[in-house]
Amino acid sequence: MTMNWTASATRRDFLCNIGFGVAALAIANTAVAQSREIPPLVSPDWLSKNLADPKLVIIDIRSAEQYRKGHIPGAIHVPTSTWAVSRNGLSLELPAEDVLREIIGKSGIDETSHVVIAGGIDTDFSRADATRVAWTCIVAGIPNASVLDGGHNRWLREIRTVSAESSERAPRKYTGRINDQMLANRKQVLAAIGRAAIVDARIPEEYFGAAAKFGHIKSAVNLPTPWVFLENGVYRKEEELRAMVSGVIGVNKSRDVIVYCGVGGYASTWWFLLTQLFGYRKVRVYDGSMEEWLKDPSSPVSTFSWH
Repeated sequence: MTMNWTASATRRDFLCNIGFGVAALAIANTAVAQSREIPPLVSPDWLSKNLADPKLVIIDIRSAEQYRKGHIPGAIHVPTSTWAVSRNGLSLELPAEDVLREIIGKSGIDETSHVVIAGGIDTDFSRADATRVAWTCIVAGIPNASVLDGGHNRWLREIRTVSAESSERAPRKYTGRINDQMLANRKQVLAAIGRAAIVDARIPEEYFGAAAKFGHIKSAVNLPTPWVFLENGVYRKEEELRAMVSGVIGVNKSRDVIVYCGVGGYASTWWFLLTQLFGYRKVRVYDGSMEEWLKDPSSPVSTFSWH
């Protein structure tokens, strides 16, 4: 079946210049792109061939029980929950800078590491966990943070070599620069309404307000993260993903784009694809997402109407 992602109402291919650091954002994302030495999405075959890379750090973000039962040889265990905190009544928030540096340092990672995130694919949310951790690493100044396409499940299907022996790396003092330009706050989202491409990464039922009484941020378009994956948890072909992107937000890679979802998980997937795979230079994650947006009754929200 061929999908037509063209949405003429969303083709607003003009630059947004509303003065909230977009130039710095473009510079930061360009620097990441120029520093990338490994593919953003790696296959089990690629990972198997690069296990001896001294810069390689495989991070298994699944549960402790899953890790103990078997993991990719050499993978260290730093679960998803380690990479996010609850703060000010919001869940799945980026940790404070000192905490984030401590997490990375204890994991034996530095700015030159080739980090591959291996997660699970059993639910739509767990599929997005890998990009959430990769996004966190890139924000923290690690440009070569990549995702194992298809996760641990695909590794088992294609390689089958696993280890039950726990792996650790010597801790380091991490002093990398945190690129907070890659985040948007509520005030910046408000200023971007009707000007930037605001992307809602939730499923259509939530975007339209059919699954709940809430809808979406005013002027937002919909790119559902669960639609990024095939049934086996592997990402769709690049040309299919590109069609989704170009049809909904256009092909102008200098557009200002803000991605959000429910709490910040799904949003990371589209941020990762837009910036690391397709080269969009001005993409931010609204980490507070709808969880924060709905706390203020004055926040502009749109819902589906048959009229």
